[in-house]
Formats: sequence, C-alpha cells, structure tokens
Amino acid sequence: MVTIDSLHGVNTKVIEQLAKLGIHTIDDMLFHLPLRYEDRTKIKKLADLKIGDHTVIDGTIQAAEEKYGKKRSLICMLEDETGTIMLRFFHFYPAQLEILKPGTKIRCFGEVRQGYNCLELIHPQYELLDYSNLTPDLAEHLTPIYPSNSKLNQAIFRSLIDQIFAKYDIIDYIPETLRSQLNLLPLLEALQILHHPTPQIATTDDKIPARHRLAFEELLAHHLSMYSLRVNASKHIAASLNNAGVLVQALLTQLPFKLTNSQQRVIAEINTDLNSTSPMQRLLQGDVGSGKTIVAAISALQAIESGYQVAIMAPTELLSEQHTRTFANWLEPLGIAFTWLTGSLTKKKREQVLETISSGQASLIIGTHALFQKDVEFAKLGLIIVDEQHRFGVHQRLALRNKGNQDGVYPHQLIMTATPIPRTLAMTAYADLDTSIIDELPPGRTPIITVIMPNTRRDKVIARIQDVCTNEARQAYWVCTLIEESEISQLQAAEETAIKLQEALPELQIGLVHGRMKAKEKEQVMDGFIAKELNLLVATTVIEVGVDVANASLMIIENAERLGLAQLHQLRGRIGRGALQSYCVLLYQQPLSEVAKARLGIIRDNHDGFVIAQRDLDIRGPGEVLGTRQKGVMNLRIADVRRDKDLLTDVVETGKIMFKQYPEQCQALVQRWMKEGLHYGEV
Repeated sequence: MVTIDSLHGVNTKVIEQLAKLGIHTIDDMLFHLPLRYEDRTKIKKLADLKIGDHTVIDGTIQAAEEKYGKKRSLICMLEDETGTIMLRFFHFYPAQLEILKPGTKIRCFGEVRQGYNCLELIHPQYELLDYSNLTPDLAEHLTPIYPSNSKLNQAIFRSLIDQIFAKYDIIDYIPETLRSQLNLLPLLEALQILHHPTPQIATTDDKIPARHRLAFEELLAHHLSMYSLRVNASKHIAASLNNAGVLVQALLTQLPFKLTNSQQRVIAEINTDLNSTSPMQRLLQGDVGSGKTIVAAISALQAIESGYQVAIMAPTELLSEQHTRTFANWLEPLGIAFTWLTGSLTKKKREQVLETISSGQASLIIGTHALFQKDVEFAKLGLIIVDEQHRFGVHQRLALRNKGNQDGVYPHQLIMTATPIPRTLAMTAYADLDTSIIDELPPGRTPIITVIMPNTRRDKVIARIQDVCTNEARQAYWVCTLIEESEISQLQAAEETAIKLQEALPELQIGLVHGRMKAKEKEQVMDGFIAKELNLLVATTVIEVGVDVANASLMIIENAERLGLAQLHQLRGRIGRGALQSYCVLLYQQPLSEVAKARLGIIRDNHDGFVIAQRDLDIRGPGEVLGTRQKGVMNLRIADVRRDKDLLTDVVETGKIMFKQYPEQCQALVQRWMKEGLHYGEV
C-alpha cells in the first residue's frame, strides 16, 4: 500500500495529525469522505439571502469603519444592485483597513447570520475583484468539507485528494462483469463524484449511486474476510465425536422437563457438526430462558463420551459459578469429573486445578478468561463452549482455541449468546459461523409484566417489595445502575441502596452482590438467596446473566433509562423462569428524554429478544449490538447496516463468486478496508 507521505506537502506533523484520523495510506485518504459540501459554484444576489445560507456573494464596499467595544472589529457594508449586507471582522491586520475601503469590489463566501439591524457575514473568506482584468472563476463543483481536527485545515485534504487523482491509478477490485450485473458505478467514478460532486447531485441523499457503490464494497470486504476464515477453518482437522450417546440418554432420563422441538432441532444440528472431522464453528442464539445451557450440556457429553475434554468459558465469575452449580446437578449423578477455574483462586487451589486439567482427570472445565492463560494446559480438548460471546475480546477466544490445537487437530467450537443478532447483521458479521436458533421458550412460562415508573414513586415500589416477600413468600431483585462505568461507583451506589432498603424494610433479610466481591463472598450471598434465606438481593448489573432463581418474581431496575435495550432484556430475564406471574419495574429519573422514553416503551411492550435486538440495532448501531470488545468487527466507515441492509443479499452472493473466481482481488479488497486484516476473525 502506498503511504500518505508520498504526497507533496505531507511533513512529519501532518503525518502525525492524519494518523489520529486513521489516515496512513492513499486508500485511507480516498475513503475519508466529506462530512458535507459548500456550494461555491454560483453567486447569490443579496436580496435572495436567507439566514443559514453558506454562499458566494459579489458586491462593492460602500462604507468601512473600525469599531471599539468589548472586541475591536472592522465593519464593512457591502452592496450589490439588489441590497446590502454587513461584513464583520474581529481579527484583522492594519493593511486590511486600506484594502477593505469604500469602492473596493470583492467576492465573499460565508454563513449568513442575523445581525443587530441586518444580515451579516462574520469573518467571510474574500478575494478582490478587478473587473478591468478577468473575473475570478467560480468553483466547478461543490467544495468538500472533511472530518478533521484543529491542527489540519481543509486545504490540506483537498490538496491531497487532488494529488491522488492526478498521480495514482485507483484499482477497482470488483470485476466489471459483476459491476454491470449489480449496476454498480466504477470505483474511480464513484470517488470522483463524492469528493468533487456537481451541484446537481443530491449529496444529502445517503443512497446516491456513488455512496451506494462504496457501501457495497465495504460490506463486501467485511463479508469476504469472515467468509475466508470459514473456508480456511473448514480445512483444519477435528476429532469426530461420534459415540453411542449413552451419557446423553442418561442425562435426558433424569431431567425433570422435556426438551422443546426447537432444542431438539438445534441439538441435531450440533450433533452432525461434532460427528464431522472439520471443526464445528456454530453460533447458538436463543432468547433469555430458552434453554441454551441444557443444549450446551448435551453437546459437552457427546465430547466427553468420546474421550475428550470440554472447556466452557463465561465472561464473569458469577456466571461461571452459576454454570458450575447447574452442571454439577446434571453431571455429578453421571460420575463425570469437572473443575472450576477463575482468577480468584488461591495459588495452592489453582495449582491443584491446573493439575486436574493437564492430567485429563477433569473432563469438564468451567471458567472465565483464566482458561486461556499461559500456564493452563489441556490434556485432550475436543470442544470449546463460549457463553455470552460478545463479552469477550476476539484475541481471548482465539487464544483458547489455539490451546486445544494438538498436532494440527483443532477443537470444535460452540458460541452461545442470549443477545439475539438480527439476521441482517449476522449475514455479514458472522459469515464465518453456522447459525442455530432456539426460537421457542419452554412451555408454562408466564410473560413478565413490565411497568415504567418515575423515581418519585419509589415508596410505592418498596411497599410492593414488602408485600411480595412477606405475604406472597416470594423474592425480589433491586438492580443499581450508574452513568459511570466505574465498578467502585456502582459498588457505592449498591451499598447505599442496600442500607436504605434495610431501613425501610427492617423485617426482610437483604443481601448485596457486586463485581468487586471475592468469589467466596458472592457464593455465600447467592447460596443464601437460592436457599430463600434472603428475601431481597441488591445487586449491580453483575447479575445480568446466569442468575436463575425460580422463586424470584419481582425485579426493580433503578435508573433504567441509562441502560441499553439488550441489557434491560437480559436483566429482566432473571425473573419469570416458571409459571409464576413476575413483574419488572423500570424506575427512571425525571426528566426523561424522547430516546429514553422510546427505549423503555420498547422493553415494556416486547418480550421477543429478536424484536428487541432489531430495535436495538436501529437505535444504537451494529458496534454496540455486537459488543464493544469485538475489535475490528463491523467497524464500518461508510456503510451502515441499518441503512444498507438491502445490499446484504447481493453482498453474500457476490462474495461467494469472488472467493471462487477472483481470490487475489478478494485479498486486496480486505486489505483496503480492514486494517486488522484477516487474523482477528480466526475465531
């Protein structure tokens, strides 16, 4: 790739500032598109000016005066045959007093504002007109205004773009035959239009053909990067986990419930993958409470019966602990040895756990990010299950997969999420994965009633907690949230809330759980809540996933307006785990913005996680829906998955054709658009 320092006028300081904007190469500069445009192609008569216009005007200075007030200023009255306007200069040098004098003809460009008595331009750009010679030419195209910072002026960007168009061949990696079938503009033409549009082009339209072309190419590059990983991963070898299914049958026999049709379908899909000698790469999506964990357990048993270890990675200690409890109930009766590995273990305990993993004594290993640390060695890892995948960084998951590589044999991977991903987003962001969806909740679930209340009605909410816990013998959650992401500030808020609630509800037993507690402390509190020794659990959003207490029928989420839709839906999913009627109260702080009001309304009116995820995508965009730690994933510069979703079907089909017929162009396209290259998606 040609670096930006090959262009004239790019010194060390400019390189440094451009780098802050993500511009390192010629391609980076080409795809750094204007934010907006100014029309300097025509002269407007003064009588036709409107407030807010950015426009070119010609006229003769009729009067000029230096004024003194809070700020010294130079005031000029400019006139044409239709009217007058004031020009105001706060920063001027003495020579301008001689230049901008009555009788001088000038051309100005600036924003029209309302002055004290008339319209005015403040600090307009200007040039002198000499009608005895040639009048200065007007611009032939709209003038681009680029995203910048205070250290770079617009002239630099325009100069660099003009040099690139003049000096370099801009290669179009989408073959002409495909372009014509898709009715796409050639790349050079699209770029020239977007950097130098004519006044006739509706530049405010996001779907103009030139922008459409670049959006398509960017989405295609992302899709190709993920698709190529899928193809490359399929070339790896994995162990075929094929067996009689004795352990699975034993588990199913002891379960107090029957699997749904949807669960059975997904298990069959996973079973087919695990029988294969290509590594499974499957994304399992299922709404809150749909029963993903039992599907994971059945998948784990298939690997264990085949003589392999299974690693289950969860994003928090609380969730990994919950999984440990659940799997213990299911697997201990089957005589399966398992262990729990987290960062909070003592040195001695950790050494013991590591020994059981490396020796193969433990068939199932449940843990947090501690699973992929250097000193963790697996004896024979056959299956990796990653829960709440969007909480992990890509490199963390890659590190765990590589640990399972033994003599070129890779483990299978099952990636689970209770945050459904809209189909339009999954088509591109997860093109490297097969997808299974549990689209059915277990029978007997009663929909949760969600109500929205202002914080001023807090006393009534507390009275309801008293009623639920005392008269109905049920339990409740009180979730504390803050604007700050700091765990310490959330902890302080939770501690204060717990104290105030204990004062208001002296008869109730109240527990507190937060992210900074030691594992043993959290375990004791959760044990007490599960055993019904605690009536009310005050918690931070650490309980967002994994906590499952059937007797809890009431949840209060404080400052609910500060959370996203996905997080609210996840938290609400901690209740309503059976036939018991459950209630979720969304307490908000007034005044409530229109966006927050709409978001809370969506949660109140919807229980389908896929509907909520689509609305979340519409509001927040793909980066947030996929998880902020997904470095590189869908970090789009020009395309917008919400706006450009109609392109995705063609993107997928074009990707298949290009991958087979034009492999070199595929690689070049990915390198052009994705600074991370291919490696980040190898998981």
